Amino acid sequence: MTAVLFDFSGTLFRVESTETWLRAVLAEARVVLSEQEFTKTAQALEAAGALPGGAAPQHVPAELAAVWEVRDRTPEEHRAAFTGLSRRVPLPDPRLHDALYERHMSPDAWTPYPDAAEVLGALRERGIGVGVVSNIGWDLRPVFRAHGLDRYVDTYVLSYEHRMHKPDPRLFAAACADLGADPREVLMVGDDRRADGGAAALGCAVHFVDHLPADRRPDGLRPVLDLVR
Repeated sequence: MTAVLFDFSGTLFRVESTETWLRAVLAEARVVLSEQEFTKTAQALEAAGALPGGAAPQHVPAELAAVWEVRDRTPEEHRAAFTGLSRRVPLPDPRLHDALYERHMSPDAWTPYPDAAEVLGALRERGIGVGVVSNIGWDLRPVFRAHGLDRYVDTYVLSYEHRMHKPDPRLFAAACADLGADPREVLMVGDDRRADGGAAALGCAVHFVDHLPADRRPDGLRPVLDLVR
């Protein structure tokens, strides 16, 4: 292998819990809910799938179905899809829905998996190119910089910047081209069998990890080092 491509959410980073996400936004807005109200609201937001990178929606309303299908194509569609889901849940102030969306783009909302720096650093030492290929509606580079992982990444291929999303093989092809790598010598690492599995159409090897909370997946990325030998 001459290069490794990684997904972002659920692969290299994990988003904070719905409870932490909501609590941070309420604190910033100085809005107080009783514990009962808070718990009920957090559970409703999680069921709605309102936190990008968190639990999938239990149900996508008909009026959001179209934008949900293309949510990773543009920043506007991404925001519309997730704030649309959030607005299914009553909040004390309507402005909190946009505040929740803004919060999820903050580096503070994301935690690298415990072995991410170790694995990325080892790949760099071996001279193996590293790319991040993500279905996303916003610029995740500041998250990598804030957590000290940007120095290990050679290229970012983000769906909203290319107006297409995984599993479209053109995204993986763009990353391989950026790295000057033959797709047949590239490993794609991700947590979504459909989206990340799209790399196989180019001849890339594919390895899947479990999308778990960071403290429950301490070494899920380490097998990558064996796969690239």
